[in-house]
Amino acid sequence: MEMTLRWYGSRFDSVTLEQIRQIPGVTGVISTLYDTQPGEIWTNESIAALKSEIEAAGLHLSGIESVNVHDAIKTGASDRDTYIDNYITTLEHLGQNDIHMVCYNFMPVFDWTRTELARKRPDGSTVLAYSQAQVDALDPENMFASIDSDTNGFIMPGWEPERMAHIRELFDMYRSIDEEQLFANLKYFLERIMPVCRKYDIYMAIHPDDPAWSVFGLPRIITCKENILRMMSMVDDPHNRVTFCSGSYGTNLQNDLPDMIRSLKGRIHFAHVRNLKFNSQDDFEEAAHLSSDGSFDMYEIMKALHDIGFDGPIRPDHGRMIWGEKAMPGYGLYDRALGATYLNGLWEAILKNS
Repeated sequence: MEMTLRWYGSRFDSVTLEQIRQIPGVTGVISTLYDTQPGEIWTNESIAALKSEIEAAGLHLSGIESVNVHDAIKTGASDRDTYIDNYITTLEHLGQNDIHMVCYNFMPVFDWTRTELARKRPDGSTVLAYSQAQVDALDPENMFASIDSDTNGFIMPGWEPERMAHIRELFDMYRSIDEEQLFANLKYFLERIMPVCRKYDIYMAIHPDDPAWSVFGLPRIITCKENILRMMSMVDDPHNRVTFCSGSYGTNLQNDLPDMIRSLKGRIHFAHVRNLKFNSQDDFEEAAHLSSDGSFDMYEIMKALHDIGFDGPIRPDHGRMIWGEKAMPGYGLYDRALGATYLNGLWEAILKNS
């Protein structure tokens, strides 16, 4: 297991590599070329520059999150092969730079959905939160406007203003797409890219949908044990793998997280471990990573990862805003550093008990 932190690059992130290097036990960074658009080819030069910057700070570029998948691929549009070809070229460039893990998602329109970016908790911290009642009362075209004032001036991943400006067209693209068609389009995409993944030993680690149910009537498929096992079997290649995100799968309280982890032995290549606090079945907020602050047993989640022999990169996720920090919501320094330290402590205890 390698403890990592997500980093958006020196031009976009309030957190510096020097600060990440000082978090005990954090040796790796999960990063991206944040100024690229879905479908754009990542150049060798840009990838090499990102990797060199991270390594110069004494850290390891442990993987990429994300190389975003163009909507033409997700919808099976007539030009999808052009965008898949571009994706393959990007994977070639990553492989040539000795990068072997890509986290990606296959969510329509919204990469993730929250109704609040700064819900205030009793301790005074602010967190990302979701209320189904608020979603039901919203026109999807106004979704971004409802949270824009709480971004602290940062561009939120998956909610880029230029993308949100075309939200009506995006919804029109998915109007005839149901879950079966989305599964078929994912299968087509994976079968096209597996040869280059095998050539460069790149593991494609799909991220679950967040939340793990349909939002605004859009299909969502990476939501539960049954669906992720179906996805593993429909393209049964060792390079077709999973990002296990406890917070995303955990949005659905029917998902038994430790059981899901154990069912995916040998197929989890990357893990996001975070906690949620539920106020009702469809109203939740991000919590501190500590088990008692939320609704999940974080020890059991980490133990399940240990029991299946997980040895990939892991990172804390969506931290609270604490101690007056102003950062991209969910991606400040302080609470994620606390989370990394807590997860490392759990891992040490599990190793010693075993």
